[in-house]
Amino acid sequence: MSFNYAKNNYFSSTFHKLNRMKKTVLLILAIIFSIQLFAQEFPNNEVKLNIAGVIAFASVEVGYEYLFDYNQSIDVEVLINDRVNFYDETNTNKFNTNSVKLGYNFYFGTENPGSGLYFNPFVKYRFGDFEEVTRDNDFFPPLIEEVTTDMNTFILGLGSGYKWNFSNSFIISVYGSIGRNFSDEVKERFSAIEFHAGLGIGYRF
Repeated sequence: MSFNYAKNNYFSSTFHKLNRMKKTVLLILAIIFSIQLFAQEFPNNEVKLNIAGVIAFASVEVGYEYLFDYNQSIDVEVLINDRVNFYDETNTNKFNTNSVKLGYNFYFGTENPGSGLYFNPFVKYRFGDFEEVTRDNDFFPPLIEEVTTDMNTFILGLGSGYKWNFSNSFIISVYGSIGRNFSDEVKERFSAIEFHAGLGIGYRF
């Protein structure tokens, strides 16, 4: 009698475990299927360009953004001729700097995916140098020398902006950011705090 009871109890326990496992697997499959269906409801790839940087500073800033949710995305940007705080170039100084940025975007807009006000924490790495010619008038004749500043540094920062999404295809955005670099040379020559801004145009597909 006890043997039959133990046997029945074993089969009952196994059945309940299999039943729970089946429900768990079905739930996971349902979630994955729902995410796939949701992801197909709107274009989630975006290429973009900071048109203001090209016109005003001859800096090329291009990026790719992937929307993995209605209001969340990750993006990668490449900036050629990355100037610290839009510092001017003249005949006696020149930036030889480029940078790569990785960021996360959270959008607060509800009318269209990836639109409206957003925040953008990011990490950025800049590489290159800054060359300038200095003149010391304490000497006669004046002492003129070439000085090179190493611009290689990581930058952590936070950006914010507003993005307009037209028919899930054409994108316009305005944005700004503030970051902190970790280079003593850059801090000494320029500043530890860096600002950036732009007017972006993009296309979603």
